[in-house]
Amino acid sequence: KLHSDLDKGVGTVKYTLSGDGAGTVFTIDETTGDIHAIRSLDREEKPFYTLRAQAVDVDTKKPLEPESEFIIKVQDINDNEPKFLDGPYVASVPEMSPVGAYVLQVKATDADDPTYGNSARVVYSILQGQPYFSIDPKTGVIRTALPNMDREVKEQYQVLIQAKDMGGQLGGLAGTTTVNITLTDVNDNPPRFPKSIFHLKVPETSHVGSAIGRIRAVDPDFGKNAEIEYNIVPGDGGNLFDITTDEYTQEGVIKLKKPLDFETKKAYTFKVEASNLHLDHRFHSVGPFKDTATVKINVLDMDEPPVFSKPLYTMEVYEDTPVGTIIGAVTAQDLDAGSSSVRYFMDWKNDVDSYFTIDATEGTIATNELLDRESTAQYNFSIIASKVSNPLLTSKVNVIINVLDVNEFPPEISVPYETSVCENAKPGQVIQTITAADKDLSPAGQRFSFKLSSEASNKPNFTVHDYRNNTAGIETRRNGYSRRQQELYFLPIVIEDSSYPVQSSTNTLTIRVCRCDSDGTIQSCNVEAIFLPVGLSTGALIAILLCIVILLVIVVLYVALRRQKKKDTLMTSKEDIRDNVIHYDDEGGGEEDTQAFDIGALRNPKVIEDNKIRRDIKPDTLRFTRHRPPAEDNTDIRDFINQRLQENDVDPSAPPYDSLATYAYEGNGSVAESLSSIDSLTTEADQDYDYLSDWGPRFKILADMFGEESYNPDKVT
Repeated sequence: KLHSDLDKGVGTVKYTLSGDGAGTVFTIDETTGDIHAIRSLDREEKPFYTLRAQAVDVDTKKPLEPESEFIIKVQDINDNEPKFLDGPYVASVPEMSPVGAYVLQVKATDADDPTYGNSARVVYSILQGQPYFSIDPKTGVIRTALPNMDREVKEQYQVLIQAKDMGGQLGGLAGTTTVNITLTDVNDNPPRFPKSIFHLKVPETSHVGSAIGRIRAVDPDFGKNAEIEYNIVPGDGGNLFDITTDEYTQEGVIKLKKPLDFETKKAYTFKVEASNLHLDHRFHSVGPFKDTATVKINVLDMDEPPVFSKPLYTMEVYEDTPVGTIIGAVTAQDLDAGSSSVRYFMDWKNDVDSYFTIDATEGTIATNELLDRESTAQYNFSIIASKVSNPLLTSKVNVIINVLDVNEFPPEISVPYETSVCENAKPGQVIQTITAADKDLSPAGQRFSFKLSSEASNKPNFTVHDYRNNTAGIETRRNGYSRRQQELYFLPIVIEDSSYPVQSSTNTLTIRVCRCDSDGTIQSCNVEAIFLPVGLSTGALIAILLCIVILLVIVVLYVALRRQKKKDTLMTSKEDIRDNVIHYDDEGGGEEDTQAFDIGALRNPKVIEDNKIRRDIKPDTLRFTRHRPPAEDNTDIRDFINQRLQENDVDPSAPPYDSLATYAYEGNGSVAESLSSIDSLTTEADQDYDYLSDWGPRFKILADMFGEESYNPDKVT
C-alpha cells in the first residue's frame, strides 16, 4: 500500500506504478494506492521485482512528491520436489563382495530456497532393493547390504531410490530414480565335468592330426574366469592322443597323434584334466580349481589299403646292365582280418618310369632299357599296391634306384692350364701343379697317377712329380731356358685311374718361356719382346730401323771414298824414283819378317827417336816374354811377300834396287799413341801377360800366344 502525506482523502491525489511487472504482474489502485498481484508468482522463476511509484495531482497532473523506488520480494514456499538429474543410474559391483562395498553415489536437486526453511533439505532412502543394498540418507552413497552375493545365483538388481525434502518430514515433496546394479564375475567356481566317463568311437583309418572327439567341462563363471585348459593325464594310451581347447566353446578337442590299428589294439583308456587358466587367490580355500574325467576310445575296424614293408626302397644297379635284369623287389601286405592278395603297378608320371618294369604279382623290379650313369645317375619313381578284393584301396611307396658307375672314361686334366717357365729357372723348380678329373663316378679310394710319355721322358727339359694325392707338379730339369732358341714346349703327360679296367689318356701341356726378374716375377712372355723396346709402337720401330740403315749406308760410302782417294795418292807416287812406295792392301809378313825388307820405316818415329838403335849393327839376343808363333808357321805372310817380290823382279819398269813397302804406317799425332807391337821392341820384355789366363776360357788363346817363352833368333825369318 502506498500513501502520500498530501492525500487528504478527498480524491485529489492519483497514484501511478512503473517498473518490473507493472501492469502485467502487479497493479495499483489510483485512489487508495493499494498494490495487488494480478497473477501467480513463482520464486524459482523471478525471486524479486523492482518498482517505482509516484503521487500526482488529479487536476494539474503534476507530481506532488518525488518518485520513489521499492522492491517486492517473492517469499518461497515448498512447491518443488527433489529431482535426480542424472538418473536412471547403472552400476556394477563384484560378486562375493563384503557388506558395505561401495556401489554408487546418487544426487537429487531441489529448486526451492535452501536458505528459507527446510524446503530444499533432501533425505535419501531405498524404496526397492532391500535387503541387498543400503543408501546413506545424507550423501546418497549406495553400498552392499548382504555378504557373498553370487552372480551365478542372481546377476541383475534394480534398486528404487527416493529423495524427499523437508528433511523427510511428513508433507515434504519426494522424487525417485532407478539404479540398475550388475554383479560382475569373479573366478569363484572351478570347472566340472558333467559326467565322469566319456565314450568315443574312432575308425582305425583316421588320419594323424584329425579331431576324433570332443569333451566339455562346465564352468559357471564368465569371460576369462571360465577359460579352461585340458590336459591328458600320463597313462595308458595317452601317448597316441592329444587334446586342445576350443577357444570359442571351451571344449576339449581330442586329436590323433599316431595312426590307429584295429588289429594291434582295439581300445584305449586315459584321463583328461580340466583346470582354470586364471585363478583368484581369494578363493583357494574353496578347493582345487580342476576336475578329472575318464575317456574311453574304441577303435573301429575298417577295410584298409595294403601296407608296404618299408617307407622307402633304395636299390642299386650297374650301368649297361642287360635289359630284363631284376634289381630288387617291393613287398606290401593286407593286414585286415580277411587278408587279400596284392597287385603292384608303377605310378606313371614321366618317361623316366619307362626304364623299369615291375611284376604285378611278385613286386620284382627289372630294367627295361640300358642305363647310362653319365646321362642319369639316379631314378626316383613310385610303386602303387592295391587289394584284389577292393582295388580302390591303394597305397604308394617311393623307390630310388642309384646307377653304379662302370669305369669307361679315362681321366683328363681338369682345367686348361696356362703354364710358363722363367728363362732364369733353376733345376727342380715347380712351375705348375695339375689335377685330373674323370667323367666316371669315382668310387672311394680311387687315385690318379701322373707320368711323362715315353717319348718325352728322354728329353732333359721338364719332368712330372706325382704327389700321390691326385695332383702332380711340373718341375724343371735345366738351368735356364732361352726364348730365342725355343719359345714353346709341349709336354705330353699320361694320366691313369685306379679303377678296373684301368683307363688312361695322354694330355699335352703347353709351357711358354717368359722373361722374369730375379724374384721370379714374370715380366713378358711374347717372343717379340726380346727385340722390341717397351713402349714403342711398330711404326716408330720401323722408322728407327730405317734411320739406322741410312746411317750405315752413309758410313760405308764415306769409307769407300776415303779408300779410293788414298789409293789414287799412292799410285801417283810411283813416278818419283826417290820415294817409290808401292801400296798393298795387306800388311805382309808382320814385324818378324825382317830378312826380306827393312821395316824400320814402319815404326813410330817418336819411338825411334827415343830408342836410337843402329840398323847396321846386329842386335843383341833378347828374351821375349811373349809367345810368338814361329815364322815358318806364318805361311800366308811368307807366300804374300814372295809373290810381291816376284812381281817386282819381273816388272821391267821397276828400279834395279829393292823397293821399300810401307805397311799400315800410323803417322804422328795419335792421341792413343801407337797400338802396334812393332815399336815395343825394347819394352815388351818388361810386360807380364800372365793375368790373361785368369780371364776365363775366352782369353785362353791370347794367354797361350803371350805366355812366357824363350826367344829363338834362328827361327826369325
